Amino acid sequence: MPSANVTIHSSQFPENVRRDLLESLRSRRVNHKFHYDSLKQTQQWLALHQAHSPSRHDADCAAIYERGFIATAKQIPAARVHLIGLGCGGGQKDTRLLRELKAQGKEIFYTPSDVSSAMVLVARQAALSVVPGQNCFPLVCDLATAEDLAELIAQQSPAGATRLFTFFGMIPNFEPESILSRLAALVRPGDWLLFSANLAPGSDYDEGMRRILPQYDNALTHDWLLTFLLDLGVERSDGELRFGIEADEGGLGLKRVSATFQFTRARRIQVDSEQFDFGVGETIRLFFSYRYTPTLVEAILPRFGFRIRERWITASEEEGVFLLSRQ
Repeated sequence: MPSANVTIHSSQFPENVRRDLLESLRSRRVNHKFHYDSLKQTQQWLALHQAHSPSRHDADCAAIYERGFIATAKQIPAARVHLIGLGCGGGQKDTRLLRELKAQGKEIFYTPSDVSSAMVLVARQAALSVVPGQNCFPLVCDLATAEDLAELIAQQSPAGATRLFTFFGMIPNFEPESILSRLAALVRPGDWLLFSANLAPGSDYDEGMRRILPQYDNALTHDWLLTFLLDLGVERSDGELRFGIEADEGGLGLKRVSATFQFTRARRIQVDSEQFDFGVGETIRLFFSYRYTPTLVEAILPRFGFRIRERWITASEEEGVFLLSRQ
């Protein structure tokens, strides 16, 4: 029978996952990793991505990724490249990039990394069409809490290989200061980082945010986000899921879409011996997604030691791909 060796980082050990779950309920702010926790949620997210991701339906969006992959593969002179897919999802974009690297005659290695073991296995399977199985190192890990991730990746990286990190569509789902500091600790001089982000289009930031709101406030996203609460015993009729636009409190001038569940009747959530009571009118934030603009990306990244080497923006200005190195 075929098998796969998967490294499970301690950040995703049961006791730590339980700790993070309790903190999510205690703080009323759900750690996003709990939306990818089960096979069902993974399938829901993949269906949502298929239905609403611009890269799947906008030819121009798909084209900027292809241009980015080709340019990145040509930029890296090394004969050996270790691609580390942070938040790899289903691995489709990583696999396309790996194919370009291989076409340039490079020996390729791949670490698909995500909080979901199901996602990691899906990404691994996709990459096996390009990467030999012995060169694939699946990693289940919580990027936000794995303090020793840099050391673990260094141990995995083959001798003499240039490291290329990818972070597709993930930056908006973390607090900016936190995630950019974490990436700065991972990406070292000589490494590369290729990331993408959904953007707010147009010169009017507020209007751009209003334009993209329906990409979040739809039936598939509702089902995906509510699964977290339903699995804890909450019923759909216990409240209402609401989407809105918020300003960043961190002083970077960013705005984000936020999804909040407001209880219209009292509900107790119990996890083992821990109880969490939600009264009528109380809320729990299930999700947020920052929307950057090209100008904000260019202003913010240098503060964390990154240099933008190339960028590709769709004509709609709703998606951008950025190739970075350390300053």
